[in-house]
Amino acid sequence: MITQILAEMNSPADLFHDTLDNGYMQMELCYFPSLCDLNLIKNGLTVPFSYCFNPEEFDRMITASPAFSVADQPELWTRLLLKGAALLQIEDQVFRYDVQRKFQDKPDTVQVEIALQGPQSALTEDLDMNLSLVRVRYNAPSLCVEQYTLGDISRTRVSVLYDKNLVNSEVLRLLNTRLDKLHTQILQASGQLVQLLSGRRHRFFPIILQTERPDRIASMLEKGKVALLQDGSRFGLILPVRLFDFLHAMDDDYESYWMSKFLLILRYFAMFLTITLPALYIAIVSYNPEVLRVQLTLSIAGSRVVVPYPSFVEVFIMLFMIEALNEASLRLPRYIGSTATTVGGLILGQAIQQAGLVSSIMIIVTSVVAISNFVIPNNGFGYSIRFVKYIFVIASIFYGLLGVVVLFFVLIAYWCNIRSFGQPYLAFYKPKQEAKLHHLGKGADKT
Repeated sequence: MITQILAEMNSPADLFHDTLDNGYMQMELCYFPSLCDLNLIKNGLTVPFSYCFNPEEFDRMITASPAFSVADQPELWTRLLLKGAALLQIEDQVFRYDVQRKFQDKPDTVQVEIALQGPQSALTEDLDMNLSLVRVRYNAPSLCVEQYTLGDISRTRVSVLYDKNLVNSEVLRLLNTRLDKLHTQILQASGQLVQLLSGRRHRFFPIILQTERPDRIASMLEKGKVALLQDGSRFGLILPVRLFDFLHAMDDDYESYWMSKFLLILRYFAMFLTITLPALYIAIVSYNPEVLRVQLTLSIAGSRVVVPYPSFVEVFIMLFMIEALNEASLRLPRYIGSTATTVGGLILGQAIQQAGLVSSIMIIVTSVVAISNFVIPNNGFGYSIRFVKYIFVIASIFYGLLGVVVLFFVLIAYWCNIRSFGQPYLAFYKPKQEAKLHHLGKGADKT
């Protein structure tokens, strides 16, 4: 066994291999110390082998332990070693010992989807721990877990979770079809899996929701949705989704009814401002000043007296500055990122307004757009909203207020046309209720 493995792997320096002899039998052993838990190997294999004076007793220990299994396919030996298993050969029989090192032994804390109330634990990069976090919160015997291995090189484990009594069978069938047809070399992050499962690469809006919160996954499973957990990624995937799922925060489930509805309306209004406010500024200033009251129109015109170029150039300058500050806050070190971008934005905004390059009204518009975009709780959906607002800006340059209104109706029509694994993007029904009706319908057909 050792000779074949060394030949296939070109004798790697970090591979441990040895032949152990306790006076009664010999055992060939090889594993990667960097991938395996050395304490498990010592306490569960080498020490019992050293003090075992009855070969039959040692064989019974191996066959009785669930951590040991027969590895009778030589072409899979190197793959098992690279996944953190130890291989041992006794006489002519080869066994695998699952001793993969666990780099995390406790849940993470939420970093992206922070909630003021409710659980603060988040998913980790360990798939087994993520499954336990979900099962603790969704402790139902109807919860099904299916395992997939994706990536020809990475061999990444992916688990599909759903409630068999609530899930939509058509959604599950479509997901299994796409997973079976998925081909990639290396799968490292959930974002890659989102792109591969979404079908079309040039979508404006996501059709799969990424989350780091196990309580959100449990809540979505209870509504008949499907969750995917990936080994090596601290984000889970939820599908199918609606537009309203991206604007839902977990605080809505833990706050009072009226407060949660108020915050939800606030997010919709913030999304509307992010999309349309820069375009409305261009349309009103350049084409339709009669929309506003006379006093406000004169105030905007007075603030733009010193600006030497059209309103759309002014908008592009400020939007570019905001986008650059957002990107800088992500790339700078965490301890100085927020401070540097805040100070830079204040100084740059004041200086550019005093220099007469932009109007004071434009500073207000830019600030409102930046703040409104941060109100959206889902990061991926927020990126889409940030991109769409530039399409509205371009439409307002050529067609004014009419172009903004028509394009907004086009956007709603586009949302109506999107399907998330066969389900409408703007559906108002609750998926849980539909799944129950679907399940009762199947029972009626059987009777």
